[in-house]
Amino acid sequence: MRINKYIAQAGICSRRKADELIVNGNVKVNGAVMKEPGYDVQEGDKVSVNGTMIEDSEKLVYYLLNKPVGFITTVKDEQDRATVMDLVGDIPERVFPVGRLDGNTSGALIMTNDGKVAYRIAHPKGQVMKTYHALVSGVVSKEKLWKLRNGIDIGGYVTKPARVTVIGENKNSTILEISISEGKNRQVRKMCKAVGNPVQELQRVSIGEVRLGRLKEGTFRKLTQAEIEYLKNC
Repeated sequence: MRINKYIAQAGICSRRKADELIVNGNVKVNGAVMKEPGYDVQEGDKVSVNGTMIEDSEKLVYYLLNKPVGFITTVKDEQDRATVMDLVGDIPERVFPVGRLDGNTSGALIMTNDGKVAYRIAHPKGQVMKTYHALVSGVVSKEKLWKLRNGIDIGGYVTKPARVTVIGENKNSTILEISISEGKNRQVRKMCKAVGNPVQELQRVSIGEVRLGRLKEGTFRKLTQAEIEYLKNC
């Protein structure tokens, strides 16, 4: 993960401001001044900003939020739209969202202040499966299911194999359970659109072994110790 994004995800500042801090010598990696905005933070790196270690300043905490439709997944929005931070005001520690969910997508979103765990979940090399329930238009044929499962061009990129199961259908629509290990922008929506069955509603129901379950929309819960250990070692 680029160091400016790493700093921004820790809730320190925006990526643009992080670039300024890096260029000005205010950021250190493993005790050495880092002036390369393009540096990729490696697992085990210790990053400090203005002398403060990003992860050591607060107790590390881990929450699962059931994000409703209409909230933007960011720490701060320049257009003053509602963000996921408006839903976690009761958390005493400063947390940030791991990865993104579109404004019109609901479901599982991890909120933490642990940059290492965020890196493990969000890094492209990771194999953490994200599972979605997608209500799509029309009937999804066996041929289309095969394409979704084995990789499909979503516009200059062919997706990796995915797990796709029909969990409900009628003559007008189908509910698919889709599990992917990558996280291209709006990937599930693009996959379904590519086979001619555009998404009507989309919910992420799990991140690896961390499952939404019966968590009410707009609320959050602490992760269990087993879930935390899973994310630290996935």
